[in-house]
Amino acid sequence: DWLASTFKNDEGIDLLKDKQALQRLTEAAEKAKMELSTLTQANISLPFITATADGPKHIEATLSRAKFEELCSDLIDRLKTPVNNALKDAKLSVSNLDEVILVGGSTRIPAVQETVRKITGKDPNVTVNPDEVVSLGAAVQGGVLAGDVKDVVLLDVTPLSIGLETLGGVMTKIIPRNTTLPTSKSEVFSTAADGQTSVEINVLQGEREFVRDNKSLGSFRLDGIPPAPRGVPQIEVKFDIDANGILSVAAVDKGTGKKQDITITGASTLPKDEVERMVEEADKFAQEDKEKRDAIDTKNQADSVVYQTEKQLKELGDKVPAPVKEKVDVKLQELKDAIAGGSTQNMKTAMEALNQEVMQIGQAMYNQTSAGGAGSTDAETEPGAGSTSSGKGPNDGDVIDADFTDSN
Repeated sequence: DWLASTFKNDEGIDLLKDKQALQRLTEAAEKAKMELSTLTQANISLPFITATADGPKHIEATLSRAKFEELCSDLIDRLKTPVNNALKDAKLSVSNLDEVILVGGSTRIPAVQETVRKITGKDPNVTVNPDEVVSLGAAVQGGVLAGDVKDVVLLDVTPLSIGLETLGGVMTKIIPRNTTLPTSKSEVFSTAADGQTSVEINVLQGEREFVRDNKSLGSFRLDGIPPAPRGVPQIEVKFDIDANGILSVAAVDKGTGKKQDITITGASTLPKDEVERMVEEADKFAQEDKEKRDAIDTKNQADSVVYQTEKQLKELGDKVPAPVKEKVDVKLQELKDAIAGGSTQNMKTAMEALNQEVMQIGQAMYNQTSAGGAGSTDAETEPGAGSTSSGKGPNDGDVIDADFTDSN
């Protein structure tokens, strides 16, 4: 572009529109770039680059290393982000690095090496040909897989997070990005509606908060769940990824033992450009996604608080003192109104106010049992706890407070 721009300013001719001239410009620029890795300036000579009615036109130019580095400065500055991200993903600091190996012919550019030196605080290892280093690494990997290399362990990782769809169209991540393979993890989920007898397991891959912005790897249905109130059934979903990147997902109803599963190949072999695109999009929309996710999580939580409160009032019936019940009903209606209004902050405020009033139920029940000289276990459940907790108790097997919906 610099050569074409300079020529256009001098001669008024745009060489970028001439395919043959553009090819010669590209070759000359590549040659100059390589020369500037060892020289402080490069001479560019392109005779008969084009012609006009006045005769042939030529290019005779000198490009200094300083000018070249100025032209490439934005590209060189972009080195910092992937290096810092790689260190962050590996949970390492620059002090943990033993060697810095350069990959690719363009790393011969002095400005690139200087940038690497500034980022890492180490002189790059230039003993390996940067054009051949990837093939050498592949040879080492081949030796490891063949069993010929015994003293080297190369660990693969998941390129993107893997999870599933839960209530509200959000993605709940089970295996985070950059988890070392092989790996296995399970979580326990529940249903989102009373009497729900089946759940759809939609397996997702990506870094965004919502299902629509991630990649669906596959789905399957678990049927035959006994009808029960929402939140009662316990469905364990287990994710397994072997050393070859093959993903197996199984869902088991802990009440009946019924099981369904799916095996997915290629979950760890996405093209590099697609992985980079998805990670960049996640970073770009992180704040927006966070706000939208918070809104959905808050609504789900508010719905759960309403459900648990109404359930508790129904179960306790006349045992709840009338003044206490009246205050709870007022706050309950305020929360319902907040849910209908859709304001996240209003829902949070209303939930907090309702939970404060609901706790008075427990206090009143304890006062009654103390006065009567007998204990009652019916009032020992802290109101609203099932809806506001993280879903993890000391003995509940890490139950996740996120529900499945029945796609039917």
